[in-house]
Amino acid sequence: MNTQPAAFELSISRVIDAPPNRVFRAWTEPALLQQWWGPHGMTTPECEMNLWVGGLFRTLMRAPDGSEYPTQGVFLEIDAPRRLVFTDAFLPGWIPSGKPFMSAEVTFEEVDGKTRYTARAMHWSEADKQAHEAMGFHQGWGESLERLVSLVTEGMPD
Repeated sequence: MNTQPAAFELSISRVIDAPPNRVFRAWTEPALLQQWWGPHGMTTPECEMNLWVGGLFRTLMRAPDGSEYPTQGVFLEIDAPRRLVFTDAFLPGWIPSGKPFMSAEVTFEEVDGKTRYTARAMHWSEADKQAHEAMGFHQGWGESLERLVSLVTEGMPD
């Protein structure tokens, strides 16, 4: 696997003290994803996913001030419990979304009973990458990752 970042990529990585199947499950069960998706202070009142290639992946995040941030895309690859790839460039039926922004790859690598978690946002252009970084990629995805870690290490049912 190529470990060098792509030209238009942003990424975040951390070793989580939980096995890959547990972290993967937190990503792929809507009720669990809703508990950690989004930066601190955000809620995710809606999550819908059809976990197959071409299946829908849709979330709605809500800020404390009531602002809403919908996302919608499709799964491109699913290799349970090792890897997910999805995009917001397409809607179900492979209909272009009209706003190609990124594809994301999330990997769950087993390391001594723990998970090396890596999330990569791969953008279509330097401008898309810069826009995502300017809107707070590292802080937002980092806070989401903190919430994910808390869920899989402390608060998730078996």
